[in-house]
Amino acid sequence: MKKRNPYVLACIWAVLLVTKLVLVFAFGFIGTTRINVLLYTGYGIWMISVILGWWPMLALKRKGGVAKGKSYVHTTTLVTTGLYSIIRHPQYTAGIYFSLAIVLVSQHWLIILLGIIAIVLLYIDIVKTDQEEIKKFGEEYQQYMKKVPRTNFVLGIIRRLGRRH
Repeated sequence: MKKRNPYVLACIWAVLLVTKLVLVFAFGFIGTTRINVLLYTGYGIWMISVILGWWPMLALKRKGGVAKGKSYVHTTTLVTTGLYSIIRHPQYTAGIYFSLAIVLVSQHWLIILLGIIAIVLLYIDIVKTDQEEIKKFGEEYQQYMKKVPRTNFVLGIIRRLGRRH
């Protein structure tokens, strides 16, 4: 049986994210009716997605047991502190937030459709990544999953605050 490429979903949702960005900013795919509160909310969510997208690169490189010269994705140690004590998948969450942000900024039906598809594919990829991490880190990751939500930032903060007491 031929083994499936683990990066197929990532390639598809990444292309969708870039396509939405290009359609909105290069070709002006902006809805005919602009709701300013959605526009500004979209920009705010976009900024959060930037932080969630870049911060893990530093954390994993510093605390993930990455060999010198290797990419931050080649961790050998499970990181459960900092941002990773709030959500398990900050970079995937950044992708979801980015996708939502572009939808809110554009308010165009085509971007909304592409956004929904991208978010669904990202979430499927997150579930698959959890399965891969269980194989890599075993029981330690399963315990981590019980404490820290996949992508729910608010629940993660509440749980984190509860663990402090």
